[in-house]
This record gives sequence, structure tokens and C-alpha cells, in this order.
Amino acid sequence: MTTPGHTADAASTTLVTGPVRSGKSRHAEHLLRQEPSVTYVATGRRADPADPEWSRRVEDHQVRRPPSWRTVETTDVAAAIEAADGAVLVDCLGTWLTAIVDETGWHDLDAAAARVRSEGRRLVETLCATSLPVVVVTNEVGWSLVPTTASGRFFQDELGRLNALVAAASAGVHLVVAGRVLDLSGAAVVPVEPGPTAPAAPTGPTSPPRPARSSPDA
Repeated sequence: MTTPGHTADAASTTLVTGPVRSGKSRHAEHLLRQEPSVTYVATGRRADPADPEWSRRVEDHQVRRPPSWRTVETTDVAAAIEAADGAVLVDCLGTWLTAIVDETGWHDLDAAAARVRSEGRRLVETLCATSLPVVVVTNEVGWSLVPTTASGRFFQDELGRLNALVAAASAGVHLVVAGRVLDLSGAAVVPVEPGPTAPAAPTGPTSPPRPARSSPDA
């Protein structure tokens, strides 16, 4: 186990994590309030008239952002960071992972796992290469029951691995729970090891797990 105070490769990155409705997105936005230029990288799906509840979540995020912030809706997070000319806020890794698997297909979880891990490594490389302030928001979905579907277990496992990968490289790690912020930046880091082979694809069509689309905080 790495000792506290380890040197972070992504020296200008802060990872903000926590459960749904914990306030993590608001905390992440607050961290960049004083920055003169911010690119907000939105990784989730857009507002949808057919889903009013989701649309309200998206709109809540939009109205909180200062007018000067630039919004980029994309799944190519690494490219968005590379193109930015100021601070960057990425919200969030959970919806980003879902979008990546949507592109690959939930019917082949082996291929999806390979794509997620490849994109995760690319993201970390980009974070390590930039000197711009970057705040990355993610979800903690592994503190509840184990999902009953293969796709749900896949999402839970892969997001946990992705969170650990980004956290290990980040200079700052903040855990937000019940509206309170715990600074884990100086905590010991568990070595990141390759995960096991992804589970076999379930029989029949599958859909993305519900927790993946509930990430925006109020």
C-alpha cells in the first residue's frame, strides 16, 4: 500500500465522489467558482421531453452554472480536456461509462470491459499530461446491494475500478456524503491491479442499469 502523501501523477486533478443526491456536483462546481474560464464536460444524455424527471435533473445542473462557463456534451472526455484553454469540470464518470458501453453494446460485456478500461487509461494519461485544473465527478454505487443482473453487476464493478484508477492518479480526492465533504487526498492508496475477466453476457437483450442515469445531484 502506498504511503500517505504519495506524489500524484495528475497533479492538477481533483476527483469528487459520493452517492446520489449527496451534493457532490455542487461541491465540484464550487471548487471552480473562482476560475476565469471553465469548460463543463457533460457526459450524460441530454434533456428528453419523454422523461420529464431526467430533464429536470439536467436543467437543475444547467441553471447552476455561471453564464461564462462553456458546456461540451461529449463522450470523448480526453479530447475535451486536451482542447480546453482553462479549468475543466467533468460530470460524471458514471454516465460516461454507460455511454461507452452503449456504443460498444451491452450484449458483449467482454468487449465492453476492454473498451471501458482502454478509455479509462486514456483518460488518466490525459489528466496526467495537463496542467489545467480539472475536477472529475463520479458516483459510488457499490455500497448497496449487489445487482441481480449481469449488466448491473458489470456497471458496479467497472465503475469501482475506474474510480480507483482515477483516484490513484489524482492530487485531490473528496468524498461527499450527506452534504458533508471528507478530504481523502492524503489517505493511503491501494495499488490498482487488473480486474478479472468481465462476466459472460447474459442471455437475451439487456439494458443499461438504472443507477447509471441517476447521477446528477440536486
